[in-house]
Amino acid sequence: MTESPAVGGEGSDPPNSTQPRLAARDANSLIEAELASRLDSLQATAGSDVLAYFGPIVDDTHDLVRVALDDLDNKSNKLSVVLETTGGYAESAERFQRLFRHNYQIVDFIVPGYAMSAGTVLVMSGDEIWMDYSSVLGPIDPQVRRADGQMVPALGYIEKYRELMRKAAKGGLNTAEMMYLVQKFDPADIAQYEHAQKLSIALLKDWLVQYKFRNWTTTDSGRLVTPAMRTARAQEIARKLTDTRLWHSHGRSIPMSVLTSENIKLRIQDFGADPKQNSAVREYYILLKDYMIRRGHQVIWHTRRGHHGR
Repeated sequence: MTESPAVGGEGSDPPNSTQPRLAARDANSLIEAELASRLDSLQATAGSDVLAYFGPIVDDTHDLVRVALDDLDNKSNKLSVVLETTGGYAESAERFQRLFRHNYQIVDFIVPGYAMSAGTVLVMSGDEIWMDYSSVLGPIDPQVRRADGQMVPALGYIEKYRELMRKAAKGGLNTAEMMYLVQKFDPADIAQYEHAQKLSIALLKDWLVQYKFRNWTTTDSGRLVTPAMRTARAQEIARKLTDTRLWHSHGRSIPMSVLTSENIKLRIQDFGADPKQNSAVREYYILLKDYMIRRGHQVIWHTRRGHHGR
């Protein structure tokens, strides 16, 4: 019997060996092959092309996702976007939506984990929204970059400003609050944040009417649905999802059960209700998430043509 060489002894790899690096590369290749297989299964189950995007809703990643979609050949007429995001800019959500709709007639969103803030706005541009009991969306509170580079939730900032102004109008501000109001709130910032608020609400209302509600023809009671009814429902949903007093926190998680409740009454498709679909979504999502962490990526996007991350 031949003995295996001792570590560092005769017959072992030299200190500068590339063996560990090659092993890691081989392991990544195996994971990538399995990811491609699971993506194929998800595409077959969804009956569509699939794009997975995990990352912020910002302009510099939009351009990279465009390259990924432009690289797809033999496109179908439907895209399913597996989305996970902490949010971003309302303007960037609009760019993503235009990108998806330029390439596909039908766009669905699959949210296995979370899509927050501007991600919620983007999800509302889908023909269908797919979640399960553990998936969450967030209140619509787009982020805005201040002059000092700090990202702030626009609606929370506006609400705090209005709260202080209401107290000031009643003569109820103490010295500390007065100093805080003067030092922290710039009229130019307020105007910018109000623009972000109005844009988010306008996009959500337009997209719900144009896509999500376009096949909504009768109510549960059999009443004919009019364009005015679609607009009114979209306005109601926009109002509730942008109500910071209702949700209390920019990072609040809103599960499917709340979104579909009598309070909001948004129709969500439950991928967890179908064992085959649930398996296809969860197995793909978990592996892509693990791979993203393994590679140290902050952003990743994946199609049948491959993946890119950074």
